[in-house]
Amino acid sequence: MGDRHAVVDIATSQQSSAYSADVFGHFIEHFHRQVYGGIFDPGSPLSDHRGFRQDVIEAVRDLAPSVVRWPGGCFVSDYHWLNGVGPQRRPHYDKAWRVTDPNSFGTREFVEWCRAIGAAPYICTNAGTGTAEEMSDWVEYCNLAAGAGRWSDLRQEHGDVDPLTVPYWSIGNENYGSWEIGAKTPDEWANLVRESAKMIRRVDPSVRLLTAARADLDWTLPLLQAAGPYVDMVSIHGYWDRLAQVDAPIDYLTAMSRSLQPQDDIQRTADIIGAAGYAGQIGIAFDEWNLRGWHHPDGTSAAAIAARDRNDDNSTYTMADAIFSASFLNACLRRSDVVKMANIAPTINTRGPLFVHPDGIVKRSTYHVLWMYAQLLGKRVLTSAAGSPELTSAGVPVIDQLATVDESGRRISLVLINKSPDAAVGCEVRIAGHRLDGVHAATVLDAPSTDSYNDIDHPDLVVPRTDKINFVDGRVLLAPHSVTVCQIDLPLPYPAGETDEVGLDGPWQLGLTGWSRNG
Repeated sequence: MGDRHAVVDIATSQQSSAYSADVFGHFIEHFHRQVYGGIFDPGSPLSDHRGFRQDVIEAVRDLAPSVVRWPGGCFVSDYHWLNGVGPQRRPHYDKAWRVTDPNSFGTREFVEWCRAIGAAPYICTNAGTGTAEEMSDWVEYCNLAAGAGRWSDLRQEHGDVDPLTVPYWSIGNENYGSWEIGAKTPDEWANLVRESAKMIRRVDPSVRLLTAARADLDWTLPLLQAAGPYVDMVSIHGYWDRLAQVDAPIDYLTAMSRSLQPQDDIQRTADIIGAAGYAGQIGIAFDEWNLRGWHHPDGTSAAAIAARDRNDDNSTYTMADAIFSASFLNACLRRSDVVKMANIAPTINTRGPLFVHPDGIVKRSTYHVLWMYAQLLGKRVLTSAAGSPELTSAGVPVIDQLATVDESGRRISLVLINKSPDAAVGCEVRIAGHRLDGVHAATVLDAPSTDSYNDIDHPDLVVPRTDKINFVDGRVLLAPHSVTVCQIDLPLPYPAGETDEVGLDGPWQLGLTGWSRNG
């Protein structure tokens, strides 16, 4: 394998940490074909009586989504929720995306769709053209028992006696940006969030409350100084290939050169939270993230609207997207102490992992990464570290790693990412100081080239494959541009007479050579 190989060390003597399943969250916005013609397509032979595409529900359910954010995004800053409830709905002109929205998919439909896929609903409120009162009224409509007030009674009139029970709410979306309708200065934002949060909590103090922030001291520190007592998480966003005006996606190596930027954003935001005095109290929600930004050139012409179709060019979504997404999730999970939610933006069409067309679906490369992380990892993160050769002049290591363990403490799921575009890379794995040996089950996502992608005619060019990986004196050769999840079973049985409090955080620890007492 040569002398230049990576070394991954996994500690079993350190306390493991539970991570939030909300890191595998999702996001849907009223943009182009995400909702209409995406998850909601009345009249399609593939839709049920509610208008929900059944093939989409099944595919998204397989990603084990814990939470879905809606309705925006930039859309929300001109969205008034009352237009999307009840039997009598009127279309409105969406000033964010400059198209007419029929309002046939609103609050009730969103909650029903979340129930269908097994996810908790997360509603982002209008802090652009909306008011604190309008935000809190929406919470009442969804969460209070009938008879509590005007808006909960209105929900009952609309056919829902029981509350819709929306646990997650956010105040605003990207209100720091000049592109956002109703953009604010830092002081304006801090005051609005504080007063809106107070009203929302007086309606339902049990909600998990988020607000729009950024990895920027001048914006987020005043926000937390004013509203910190009322919020549970700050919401930050990341698109590392910005394509709004010109659709010229970056190549594989450029994408890899930016793959450390998410962890930098996490650290900066965590530092700001700490500076405000809320370390360990307020978390981070990366509630919009994707390698690629959305293409939506300025203008209201038919050509400008049609240009949004370029987001649905499946050839864009290659192994670059897959490897970057895996690196992003590793960064979030390694910082499970502070990252409490992350939402791929979006789930359907545009830049999402699932392409939906009139006759079916295509699972893009990112879909399979999300499936691997949602289905194959343990529930707790182990302390791990990697020493690796560098891939680029930007100092990006060629190997990235994550180690998780199941709740019994008996099975480690080891994620190894090889970012090299064309070279297999040797990697030595050590667990509790011992080199890993033997054959272990694995799931591998790779492809013939970095530019491989799935589309309607070739839906399975990039798919995970099951494999057996042989570690010899700790070493294994990782395929180029690949994500590998290896399952490592630690030795059994329990030490004689010790059947209580056994596990990675108990008095006994599992290592490759058997059990030993911790400390």
